[in-house]
Amino acid sequence: MNPAYHIHLVSDATGETINSIARACIAQFDNIQVQEHYWSLIRTPRQLDMVMEGIRGWPGLVLYTFVDESLRKRLEEFCRSQNIPSIAVLDPILKTMATHFGVPSAQAPGKQHELDAEYFARIDAMDYALAQDDGHGTDHLAEADVIILGVSRTSKTPTCIYLANRGIKAGNIPLIPGHPMPIELTKLPKPMIVGLTKDPDSLVEIRRNRLHLLQQNDRTHYIDPEKVREEVQEARRFFARIGCPVIDVSRRSIEETSAEIMMLLNKRALEKQLQTQIPS
Repeated sequence: MNPAYHIHLVSDATGETINSIARACIAQFDNIQVQEHYWSLIRTPRQLDMVMEGIRGWPGLVLYTFVDESLRKRLEEFCRSQNIPSIAVLDPILKTMATHFGVPSAQAPGKQHELDAEYFARIDAMDYALAQDDGHGTDHLAEADVIILGVSRTSKTPTCIYLANRGIKAGNIPLIPGHPMPIELTKLPKPMIVGLTKDPDSLVEIRRNRLHLLQQNDRTHYIDPEKVREEVQEARRFFARIGCPVIDVSRRSIEETSAEIMMLLNKRALEKQLQTQIPS
C-alpha cells in the first residue's frame, strides 16, 4: 500500500477557497493517498501555534492563505526551519489582479463572505430553488433565470441548488409520463429552459437503488428498462418541440452540468446585449 501524504490547508477565513483549490489539484493524481488537515479561521498567534504543532506531528505540504503579515511570515519561517514546502496559493492571482486593476488588494480575511447584496442574492436564490423544487410553486416560475426539465432522477434538484449558490434562480419541473406540463413554458419570456437527459440503463440502476433505499418495490414501470427508454425518448421529443438546449448528464457531475448551464446563460445574455447594440 502506498504511504499517505499529509497536506495542511491553513486559512484565516472559512477555508472554502483553499479546500476547493486543493481538491481540484489532488484529483489530478491517481493512486495517491492524501490525508488533508484543515485549519480554518486562524487569526491569532495562539491558533497558529496549534497549527504548527499539527504540521510538526504530520509533516507535509502546507497550502495557506493569510492576510496578516506577521502570521504569514511566522508560518513561512516555521516551514523553512522544518524543511517543509509551503505555498501561498492566492498570491499569484492577487498580484496579477493588483497590477491589472492598478490598485492593491483589500487585505481583509473572509471578505468574500461579507453580507453584501451578492450574498443576499444567493440566499434569495436558494429559497427560490427550494420553493420551486419538483414543479411546486409554478405561479412564480416566471421569475426564474432558468427552468430545468427532466424525467425523474436526472439530478434536477441538486443542479438547482448548486446554481442557487451562484446566485442563479433555478426552478425545475419533472416530466412524468401521462401528466401534462403544469405551465405553458413558451409564455415565460425571462427564464431559459434547459432539458436534462440521461442514459436509460444508468437511469434504471439509479431508480432501482432509490426504491431500495425507500423500501419501495412495487413501481415496476418506474424501473422497467423498456418503459424508462420510452420515457427518455418522449422527454427528448418534448425538448425538440419547444426548442430548448439539452444536456446529457449521464457522465457529468453536478458541477459540470451547472457550469454548462451557466455558460448557456452567459451566451444568452451576450446575444441579448449584442442585439441592443445593433442600430435600427
